[in-house]
Amino acid sequence: MRSRRSTLGLFRDAVLLSSAAWAASPLLAARRAKRSAALLVPLTGDRSALGLSIANAARLAETDAAALSVIDTGGSAAGAVRAAQAAVKGGATMLLGPLSADETRAVAAAVVVPVVALTNDAGARGGGAFVFGITPAQAASAILGYARSRGIRRVLAVDDGSPWSRASVAAAKAAETDLGLSITVVPVTNGTLPAGVEGDAAFVPGAAVALAPTLKARGIQLLATVQALDYRADAVGALEGAWIASPDPDRFATFATEYAARNGGRPGAIAALGNDAAMIAKTLREADAMTREGVLRDAGFDGVTGRVRFRSDGSCARDFAILVPTNGVYQKVAESRGA
Repeated sequence: MRSRRSTLGLFRDAVLLSSAAWAASPLLAARRAKRSAALLVPLTGDRSALGLSIANAARLAETDAAALSVIDTGGSAAGAVRAAQAAVKGGATMLLGPLSADETRAVAAAVVVPVVALTNDAGARGGGAFVFGITPAQAASAILGYARSRGIRRVLAVDDGSPWSRASVAAAKAAETDLGLSITVVPVTNGTLPAGVEGDAAFVPGAAVALAPTLKARGIQLLATVQALDYRADAVGALEGAWIASPDPDRFATFATEYAARNGGRPGAIAALGNDAAMIAKTLREADAMTREGVLRDAGFDGVTGRVRFRSDGSCARDFAILVPTNGVYQKVAESRGA
């Protein structure tokens, strides 16, 4: 019996050793190397400068040129479909981008691989497409949730007519019951608020700097989103005391420094999303999990724009920093989890 147990033990050890050897084998390494992603961005046309900045940012995260190809969409849905089909034909098992909702819908309908799109239009999600852009609903939920935790109950949602403002106010109103707030939508007329409106706070997703003095004079707490961030001294001063939901500026500063050192110039928020999308693809490539299930992993992903976790409907939950401008700097006072 002892001899049989020893034999079984040796067999078990041999299996484990064989498995370990396979995991480290050149064959598996070659298999993993073949898995690649493609970044679909406009390298020609009106948005070519943005596309180039996204590509440069993505290459900071994925330095293996064979693992990430960059393909021009020309900035159109038809161009994005051609780029996507060429990428998949070339062996890409995941697509990063494209930029717009129309492009994203067209690409998701044309291919069967996961698409981590950079659009912030939640309506583009579904099928194989995951919306990775910072959406109005995410930012609104983060700052309004924080306000509710600080005792705010009555909120004026200020719509200045811009697309981001309109979508953010609509998202705030839709979440009114879930957030436990009373939200009154208020239009901006000639750059000012109507007289007589009252609330504990004003949610201003658009022109926050312009309205800040009026709100201070009325004793109304200003709530804003990432669009309000402005590093000019006069803007920071005007926003003093506001509560702002944004990706962590310290993380972005580190990324921006690395980007400038390699490429020159200063990257924008969409370039940072490109960097994070490439990081997601690299993480899944190294885990041999460049699949829909890989994108949906419970651990999520951590990047420049914050930690995210994708949902099966194609949306994602995103962490935000809560910033308060104080003495000329944006101070992080809290973190909103999974907006």
